[in-house]
Amino acid sequence: IGLPNAGKSTLISVLSAARPKIADYPFTTLVPNLGVVKYQDFKSIVIADIPGLIEGAHKGSGLGFQFLRHVERTSILLHLVDVSDIAEGDPVKNFEKINRELELYSPELMKKPLAVVGTKLDIQGDGKRLAKLTRYCKNKKYDFFPVCAVTGDGIKKLLRYLGKKVEEFKG
Repeated sequence: IGLPNAGKSTLISVLSAARPKIADYPFTTLVPNLGVVKYQDFKSIVIADIPGLIEGAHKGSGLGFQFLRHVERTSILLHLVDVSDIAEGDPVKNFEKINRELELYSPELMKKPLAVVGTKLDIQGDGKRLAKLTRYCKNKKYDFFPVCAVTGDGIKKLLRYLGKKVEEFKG
């Protein structure tokens, strides 16, 4: 989950064989994309790339209702936040904005395990946005994974985490 252009489609294309449309403009993804991710020998999980959510999604703004229903069926939420210098808005406020939409749609969503993924490390600039989000996640005790889908930085650590969480959920 995340704002438009947070890197959701790029990440699913790196983690799986899914090939969603990827472009540098908002709302490139108009339908959810599913991908199968192998995380251990003979074990896999299905991940969903949900189109970007915007403020007011819980009221149906953008394509809100259509996609928030898909979020309800997940076992863990990966919240992607763009930490690049070209991203609009403050990364912490962007994160909180989407969480507020999730909670307004269904307070049950906030009971799901949640991890934060800081994306686009390859264009993070001076790193202030990444540092701010890192501190915030540490203070709030959110699991945090800085990644770069283009270079692969942080991807293996994220996959290990997802596999572990899915095993806990099944157990």
